[in-house]
Amino acid sequence: MKKNYLILALALCVNLIITADLASAQEIKPNETTVEATDRGDSAAAEPGTRQNQPAPERKKISLETAYKREHAFLEAQKRELTERLRNYQASASKEAQALSQKIIGLEQKSIERSARIDQLNALLADAERKDAAIFERNDALEATYAQADSTLKNHEIQLPASLMDSKGNDPTKVGFIFDQALSLIRDLGLVKTESGKFFLETGKQIQGDIIRLGNIAAYGISEEGSGSLVPAGGGDLKMWKEPSAEDSALALNNNQQPEILRIFLFESRTASIDEAAEKTLLSIIKSGGVIGWIIVALGLLAVLLAIFRVYLLRTNSANTQQISEEVIQQVSSGDFDAAKQRCENGSTAMTRVLANTLTHLKDDRDHMESVVHEAILRESGTLERFGSAIIVIASVSPLLGLLGTVTGMIATFDVITEFGTGDPKLLSGGISIALVTTELGLSVAIPTLLIGSLLAAWARNIKRDMEHAALRVTNAFLSNVQMKRVVAGSGDSSIRVSSNPAG
Repeated sequence: MKKNYLILALALCVNLIITADLASAQEIKPNETTVEATDRGDSAAAEPGTRQNQPAPERKKISLETAYKREHAFLEAQKRELTERLRNYQASASKEAQALSQKIIGLEQKSIERSARIDQLNALLADAERKDAAIFERNDALEATYAQADSTLKNHEIQLPASLMDSKGNDPTKVGFIFDQALSLIRDLGLVKTESGKFFLETGKQIQGDIIRLGNIAAYGISEEGSGSLVPAGGGDLKMWKEPSAEDSALALNNNQQPEILRIFLFESRTASIDEAAEKTLLSIIKSGGVIGWIIVALGLLAVLLAIFRVYLLRTNSANTQQISEEVIQQVSSGDFDAAKQRCENGSTAMTRVLANTLTHLKDDRDHMESVVHEAILRESGTLERFGSAIIVIASVSPLLGLLGTVTGMIATFDVITEFGTGDPKLLSGGISIALVTTELGLSVAIPTLLIGSLLAAWARNIKRDMEHAALRVTNAFLSNVQMKRVVAGSGDSSIRVSSNPAG
């Protein structure tokens, strides 16, 4: 379509160029002819014997105008033809455009219809997939039900027919048969039966006796050698449970009597053996903590010994401190310094040693005497603070050791999981015991040790404070005694002077 438009445009350009050339020829050629004719006329007039009227230039002029008119008429005809052709082409192009538009609209409608059809088919496909998945899940559930039913019924010596289970397309028949067998088994298991059988005693001896079965969840054994509750021993065997009070219930059921209290041991199946849980003792708990557990216990015992020894030291250095300080202060106040020194030298506590140093330097100046007292208290502080830091260190280290045991136990647990998986919980019990028991032991040692260490430190601080207070009181009593003697001496001198004046 564009190509046709270009052809028409080129044709119009060519016609316009030709028309312009003809117009320029019409303007130039007649003038030249006229000029030429005039020149020729003048020359003819100048030359005698020539003809004055010559028709040739005029004929030429007429023929050019005629040619121009013919050409103009031809171009007009071409223009009309081209215009008509252009009009016809535009009409045909408009018709073609309308036809193409109608065709596009039809294709769009068909596309919409096909999209709707595709959506409908997708919905049908999704519905079919859901139905297929539901059927697949139903088949899986049925297969799992068949397998579980077969395994459960085999445990009770009920065999499902192979011809029925292998057949296809009769699921209602299979399910009905399985449920009938299960209902019959449940009714049978709900009965109390007495039968003869063998079971093991607590000593491990297997004996023959009567077994009273309460369905498939409990049993009692009756024999001349012992009676009581029975529990699975593995492999379908039964053994006597260590429950003396269950013997009365077994004998009552054997005599068709109803016991006041039915002591019964319930179990799920007889395939797995039931073992009696070992009684936990302090030693077994410490053993389950491993080497770190024993280290924590050893530190705890060491902390107890150090605390006992420190209590002994503090008790001996704080015995009768109040009584001794009161006696010494009273003797110093009365001026009996020898008795006070003797009382301090006879004592063996930190208080008596500090007071003895104080009494020795009472006559020194105040600053020196205070320095001596502080030196004596510092000398006794070493004895009072003995093992205090060690007890606090043990209290701080014990929970850290417990944390170390926890980390060690978790590492051991993860190693077992990596090697054997998580199928058997008993394989994980070792690492978990170390992880939990060490933390318990660490806290059990740290909490009382920290508390006892803090109390003993406070006790030592109180003893040092009492020594410093007693030394200060002794010093003040001595200074008060000296001041009183000076006052008494001064009053005696004044009385002598008063009595001597009258005599004079």
